[in-house]
Amino acid sequence: MTLDAYIKEALEKGASDIHFAVGRPPTYRIHGELVSAGPRPLTSEETEALAKEIITEAHRKRIEEVGGVDFGFSFKDKARIRVSCFKERGNFGLALRPLPNRFFSFEEIGLSEKVIELLGLPRGLILVTGPTGSGKTTTLATMLNYVNENFAKHIITIEDPIEFMHAHKKSLITQREVGQDVSDFSEAVVKALRQDPDVILIGEMRDLATMEAAIRAAETGHLVFATLHTSGAARTVDRIIDVFPTHQQAQVRVQLASILVAVLSQTLLPKADGTGRVAAFELMVTTPAIRNLIREGKTYQIFSEIQTGSRMGMKLLDDHLHELYDQGLISYDAVMQTAYEPKELSEKIVRGAVGTAKKK
Repeated sequence: MTLDAYIKEALEKGASDIHFAVGRPPTYRIHGELVSAGPRPLTSEETEALAKEIITEAHRKRIEEVGGVDFGFSFKDKARIRVSCFKERGNFGLALRPLPNRFFSFEEIGLSEKVIELLGLPRGLILVTGPTGSGKTTTLATMLNYVNENFAKHIITIEDPIEFMHAHKKSLITQREVGQDVSDFSEAVVKALRQDPDVILIGEMRDLATMEAAIRAAETGHLVFATLHTSGAARTVDRIIDVFPTHQQAQVRVQLASILVAVLSQTLLPKADGTGRVAAFELMVTTPAIRNLIREGKTYQIFSEIQTGSRMGMKLLDDHLHELYDQGLISYDAVMQTAYEPKELSEKIVRGAVGTAKKK
């Protein structure tokens, strides 16, 4: 089979990822599980041939220099494909992630209306966090598309690689790819400030320089979106502060307290009926009380502030897991594997079941 044929089959099966590795058959990730696409393991020659179908001479040179390259391409009119091509044990390996060629609605993703309110703000930092493969890219694309359709803004995205392709709508949108249009994330953010932006998307805050640039951009009157591979609002705040040298951390707390608008943490879980996956969210919206906790370094108290902040649209991950379980969307096992406090949540579920039984 050609690479095109594998991608076509993966899309038909609803695969989120496609893997090609020597010694194993082509493999799809379907609803979170790895599934072989055939009985015969791939040879070194076959993985190299598959890679050659999509890599350019510049890509090959990059692989030889640093061992791998990330890029994206459009697959007909079906999907956008994110590619990681790399060397492992001297052989070519490929990991492909198909991305939908349409933007999802907030209802389809499961985002609360509170998030929509935040998108109209003139400035600040909004963070979308979660592990790899948790749907952060799709969530950010939905947010940006909403801004693009509803506000006359100049949006600049900085991505590695560009994933969702945005057309100019009510907003003007500029998409820059790290490694192709600009050397790195931090340089791109600094340059973006000279390009009259209203909104800046930073695909990933990977290092100190990028975090400094993101904070500066938010401080100077821009709405900044960025991602981090963290889980939970408190852990996200701690992660940013801990990246900075000790002597700068007090100042960073003050800066972060003044610019942070919200932290949206998410994860994907398999649906109980096996038909796909559903997103579970935790949302923290910064209130005066939370800003004060960040300034004072008392991030461990953020949990209780989110717990009591439902009127502000806030929600803990465990509470959303409970809701999804009550709706029959996810299994008890999925809840227990994902919850921050599984024992406490299990007790709530049992109490709820007993209460329901008594009413009957």
